[in-house]
Amino acid sequence: MTTTMRAVVCVRAGGPEVLRTQDRPVPAVRPGWSLVRVMGAGLNRSELRTRQGHSPGVRFPRILGIECVGVVAASTDPGLPEGATVAAVMGEMGRAFDGGYAECALLPNELLMPVTTTLPWPVLAALPETYLTARGALDTLGPRPGERLLIRGGTSSVGLAAASIAHGDGVEVAATTRRAGKAAALRAAGAAHVLLDGGGPLSTPWPEGPDHVLDLVGASTVAGSLRLVRRGGTVCVAGSLSGWLVPAFEPIAMIPSGTRLTAFHSDDAKGRPGAAVLQRVIDNVEAGVYRANIDRVVTLDEVADAHRYMEDDRAAGKVVMTGTGR
Repeated sequence: MTTTMRAVVCVRAGGPEVLRTQDRPVPAVRPGWSLVRVMGAGLNRSELRTRQGHSPGVRFPRILGIECVGVVAASTDPGLPEGATVAAVMGEMGRAFDGGYAECALLPNELLMPVTTTLPWPVLAALPETYLTARGALDTLGPRPGERLLIRGGTSSVGLAAASIAHGDGVEVAATTRRAGKAAALRAAGAAHVLLDGGGPLSTPWPEGPDHVLDLVGASTVAGSLRLVRRGGTVCVAGSLSGWLVPAFEPIAMIPSGTRLTAFHSDDAKGRPGAAVLQRVIDNVEAGVYRANIDRVVTLDEVADAHRYMEDDRAAGKVVMTGTGR
């Protein structure tokens, strides 16, 4: 490998213009960490917030990116031989230490998930954070075949992944979008019902309400989701598209008796425990059971434009950066 690499560096908090493509030294390997040649990385809305300065404790300049896929280039772990295909998510990637927006990433060994796959790099890069979050959230909800699931924020990458998984599991899916032009993407992912969410009261195709609500919008919609779900049903918050905090939250007033409110955090799926789950996802994508739901593929030089595209809410699925590894 060369001694330098190209990386997208967030030089300070601000708009997409603070993302600069720079030449950086390839990180030196140290005990407990291995060097990964990055072949692809999914872009995530949490990275937009970090870039904007909303992630406490993040210091700039920083190479963003909470996930990546690639090949082990230099290993300090006998269980991770050089040349192995790996994925990594969360664990403070792109926040406490540099992340996946680069040709190489030095990552803690415990974050690396070895996988076996024949998928192209862009498809593989679309899966880790998105599908691990969707799978974990659905496992938290526990919908059974024939039950009814409402996904709020359905055209987010996690929403589309959740629709694909739930449909494959025999669950009846309804999903929301704010843009009618994204309805086709939801139907292609497996949603039987597409609901336009204009910000007002939302009605579902089920008079008694869905059995489960997967709320990916978060702060601004949690109270409404608790009113929508059938009495005794479950709402799982697994996204924060509308921010981190629920304003004026009053649990006794807002949670109907017998209804459950829970959450799933994608950091729970990081590292070796998540490897088996990710491998099952990969196997299902290879078999055509799940869809990767890629909106577009960009290069390192196009990351700033990709952030603008995502901020404008134009994406219907995963934006993937690839072609980064040398």
